[in-house]
Amino acid sequence: MKGYTGVLADGQAVHYVDRKRWLWMLSVIYPLQPFIAIGLHAKTGVEAWFVLPFIFNYLFAPILDWIIGEDSNNPPEEVVMQLDQDPYYRRLTYAVVPLHYISLIAAVWYAATQPLGWWAFILLAAFSGLVAGLAINTGHELGHKNSKLEKQLAKVVLAVPAYGHFTIEHNRGHHKYVATNKDPASARMGENIYQFALREIPGAFLGAWAIEKERLANRGKGAWHADNLILQSYALTLLLSLGLLIAFGWIVIPFLLIHNAFAYWQLTSANYVEHYGLLRKRGDDGKLERCEPYHSWNSNHIFSNLVLFHLERHSDHHSHPLRRYQSLRHFENLPQLPNGYFGMYMLAYMPWLWFKVMDKRLMELPHVAGDLDNVNICPRAHPSIFLKWGRDKMSEPTYTDLPGL
Repeated sequence: MKGYTGVLADGQAVHYVDRKRWLWMLSVIYPLQPFIAIGLHAKTGVEAWFVLPFIFNYLFAPILDWIIGEDSNNPPEEVVMQLDQDPYYRRLTYAVVPLHYISLIAAVWYAATQPLGWWAFILLAAFSGLVAGLAINTGHELGHKNSKLEKQLAKVVLAVPAYGHFTIEHNRGHHKYVATNKDPASARMGENIYQFALREIPGAFLGAWAIEKERLANRGKGAWHADNLILQSYALTLLLSLGLLIAFGWIVIPFLLIHNAFAYWQLTSANYVEHYGLLRKRGDDGKLERCEPYHSWNSNHIFSNLVLFHLERHSDHHSHPLRRYQSLRHFENLPQLPNGYFGMYMLAYMPWLWFKVMDKRLMELPHVAGDLDNVNICPRAHPSIFLKWGRDKMSEPTYTDLPGL
């Protein structure tokens, strides 16, 4: 297996081997999951097979993360440059782009040409959408890089879930304001995922449009100019959708509506767990503190990281956004999730259980130390949170913050 050699400060050589090198291919083949359900249905005619991908991702995947466990191994800093420059890893992100198109087209073809019951049709469209949420993850990895090819590929893959505004808002909005109340993609303590979605999904689009409009205005161009990066990706979405509509008929419309909604939901689920309750404070000069690793929830669970291009090492990603997935590091004493993302999604979908598990974990973080002043709190939930976690301050909550008052 290929290794990388560097030199330590004391002159000694250090050798590193990425033992997960070939396992990263799981991130490439994971979007092909709809083919499993399609193949089983084609062979047996049993529509219940379309439930299988949901069972695997939301039951078996968390169990696999629990059984296989975590990996806190880091590549030495002395070899990170070599690791980043190894073309094998970036070729995997290139290879998965066309597979997202293949997965969508195959699912649409099967739904449009086979006599599926309405619930099987919905299940196929929904899970294809969740897979398209992985296309946003691919666009995330590609969109952070400086090469023209990768930036173009990010626009291409984001056309699949119709989320062409992602790179603009994520790179220039989310990374700037992460863990503050100005960021629509940072969940607040006491805010459940359904409330968060109503704020995050429109907020991300509006933020991206404002950023791109300003960029174009600085170049003397209007918002609807052909150089609008958001519109370029959406133009690809339109071409893809029209092609599917012409090929398979009007049934494509409800399929794509379901598909895109679930793709958005997949991203919302990830955003919700990544920064829940974490807060960057302002100094005496009014400036935000630098984004540190403890401003993101981290997970070292092996299986889900292998199928998500290491997305769950989110703390290092925010500290070093240009660093490629294979080089992301673990840090000690970080906010740690108790399971991988798939397990955390299921927890988030049950708000009472999420709050029970995560609020306690949040308040026990070393940099929070039980102080609500160190937490990003949902204004609507402030009174109830204060009553549970802030009694030691001996001041009354603001009851006008209660919903409906």
